[in-house]
Amino acid sequence: MYLQEKHTGRGTPPPPGSGSSFADGGDEPVSPLSNTTSTLRSDSSRGDQIYRWVLRGISWSIIALFVGLVFLLVKMSWEAWSQYGFGFVFLNQWNPPLEEFGAAPFLVGTLITSLLAVLLAAPIGIGTALFLKEIAPTRIAAVLAFLVELLAAIPSVVYGLWGIFVLAPLMREDVQPFLANWFGPETLFAYGLGHLLTGFAYPIVLIGSQFGWSEVSLSILSENMQRFSHALMDGPPMGLGLLTASLVLSIMIIPTITALSREVLATVPDSIREAALGLGATRWEMMKLALLKTGRAGLVGAVLLGVGRAMGETMAVTMVIGNRNEIPTSFMNPAQTMASVLANEYGEASGLHLSSLAAVGLTLLMVSLIVNLLARGIIRYLEKQA
Repeated sequence: MYLQEKHTGRGTPPPPGSGSSFADGGDEPVSPLSNTTSTLRSDSSRGDQIYRWVLRGISWSIIALFVGLVFLLVKMSWEAWSQYGFGFVFLNQWNPPLEEFGAAPFLVGTLITSLLAVLLAAPIGIGTALFLKEIAPTRIAAVLAFLVELLAAIPSVVYGLWGIFVLAPLMREDVQPFLANWFGPETLFAYGLGHLLTGFAYPIVLIGSQFGWSEVSLSILSENMQRFSHALMDGPPMGLGLLTASLVLSIMIIPTITALSREVLATVPDSIREAALGLGATRWEMMKLALLKTGRAGLVGAVLLGVGRAMGETMAVTMVIGNRNEIPTSFMNPAQTMASVLANEYGEASGLHLSSLAAVGLTLLMVSLIVNLLARGIIRYLEKQA
């Protein structure tokens, strides 16, 4: 009995002065470390609160920076908006000596170059990511991945110089004459494309005529579509222009699309690959069904981030696009983008000219914001469908 009491610690009370104490009215002793523990918890809670407020301040500072940027652009461009209204975005004029300004030529140039660049770069970027992740040996994939990522680190002015001295002569002497001969005016391709576009547009025109939106006859519509299709590859082969700028942009955004697509494909579990192969799928079928379909939301996000990169590119596009303040009617024609006109004219602008350039910058910001919001909506829709 004595050993049991000694073992359980419930024997005779400790002698006075032994340093042990009991809680008031309780049986358990109060640990000497309790005060230290509560102090540490208090310090930890205070540190968590400070850390939380610092992160919250950083987050709100980003929002404040965006709002401040929009406010600054609105303030600088207020004179242009007051004179032209929101129709400034759709006005096809830009003549600084006569103080006639409109953003339509630059908006069209930005959208065309970005769309062409993505159409060229997306298949190459996603295909390269598939090759590096699924087909290439590990050592070769590591070297190729390093080289692809190295392309993203090259300054845009270097791409512009390469476009001027290498790509532009090639386009002028070989590519543009070939495209004009096979896809230019009075070719079978131009006539076929005109009829195809007429077939697509005529039902829309009929619906619009029922609501009083348009009163275009079939003959006039066909004539306009034929004129449009025959002009796509028309023009003298100068080397510089929309097509050259689109090619340079596509090369610049391929590393972005490839790197992000590789990360997306790496998140697909190996069990999905093994299940597809176990069901008898070939390697291509496995990549199409197990990888591309599973990771389509992330792949679309990678492509749309490439669109954002293409829309905001300045120096390389400015050096190869030709810089003409008109809405282009052909891929061979020189043009301007919203970023290139800012780079070309901002340094010497003043008054209404400067305000109009700020309005172009605000338009570029809003277009980029709309593209990002559309990208998020598409990605969320694809995630729900997966």
